[in-house]
Amino acid sequence: MELSLSPTSHRVPSTIPALNSHTLFTKATTPQPLFLGFSKHFHSIGLLHHTHRSCLNPIPKRPWRPGSIRACTGVGAAGSNRPFANKVLDLKDACWRFLRPHTIRGTTLGSFALVARALIENSNLIKWSLLFKAFSGLFALICGNGYIVGINQIYDISIDKVNKPYLPIAAGDLSVRSAWFLVIFFAVAGLSIVGLNFGPFIFSLYTLGLFLGTIYSVPPFRMKRFPVAAFLIIATVRGFLLNFGVYYATRAALGLTFEWSSPVVFITTFVTFFALVIAITKDLPDVEGDRKYQISTFATKLGVRNIVFLGSGILLMNYIVSVLAAIYMPEAFRRWLLIPAHTIFALSLINQTLILEQANYTKDAISGFYRFIWNLFYAEYAIFPLI
Repeated sequence: MELSLSPTSHRVPSTIPALNSHTLFTKATTPQPLFLGFSKHFHSIGLLHHTHRSCLNPIPKRPWRPGSIRACTGVGAAGSNRPFANKVLDLKDACWRFLRPHTIRGTTLGSFALVARALIENSNLIKWSLLFKAFSGLFALICGNGYIVGINQIYDISIDKVNKPYLPIAAGDLSVRSAWFLVIFFAVAGLSIVGLNFGPFIFSLYTLGLFLGTIYSVPPFRMKRFPVAAFLIIATVRGFLLNFGVYYATRAALGLTFEWSSPVVFITTFVTFFALVIAITKDLPDVEGDRKYQISTFATKLGVRNIVFLGSGILLMNYIVSVLAAIYMPEAFRRWLLIPAHTIFALSLINQTLILEQANYTKDAISGFYRFIWNLFYAEYAIFPLI
């Protein structure tokens, strides 16, 4: 989402020489939907707010930060005089960006899709009493998501100042102490909810997910330094654990023993491979900072262009296998949906790859391609309950 910086100058008549003109700088964000983001909306889901700052001199140009509004209104607008409501909105915005909204969309949409599939397969067992349990489970997943992305930001401040200066800690909008408070809250809240409501097996899966997210970012493990380990962790957490865990928990809540179905096997396998693609392409926009801080990724080792073609190739194989599964297993899948949907997704991916090639892999083009990958991820979950 592009935000423009537009100055509005207020001129003072020359007959009053004692007064100086001043300039008002503003940025605005537009609230975004929670689930399906499109490319230009990827980086933020905004909470409209204002931050005021007093300044006697012009403010030096600062990096754009999604979801924030900065204002310099001239002498007398001291930060201490800002309305309390504005301060609260600023904090909410910083916390929201801290959660990395695009990952929440993926987690939430995936959870809804798996629950919907389990209910479609056992519609006679649906009870309204399960609604609270379902939403508590979703909240626990969001807490787990928040813990993993939060702990990563705490240990990546220097790198994020180069790669992602809009993130709240790197931008100075959220203190490290507050970030620690949030991640501890997420971990405790998530573990408590799962432990009290979903039994020992799901609790062990949830704990495993938090453990993998921890060793991904935290020294001395910091497995993100090792490309193979990094993408295996991401694929395991976002691919297998999320899909298997949510489906298992839903069936258990319905009073059923676990049993694989063809669609659930399909989505678990599909999303696990898709998570591999996300894991290797997520570093494409971050090559500059990763090289500066000696973080070894596939993008820094093999080059941006090679990783783009590798990721696109894996996704194309995913789509081809999906079409073949619909052709050879008509009793398990709806051909009328699976074949045309994945054909469109595959052609769109090829087109986006060619656009990136024509753009000569500029940073903006790479970021756009990565957002498109996430949109394909959302789209897969969107059609899953109906396949």
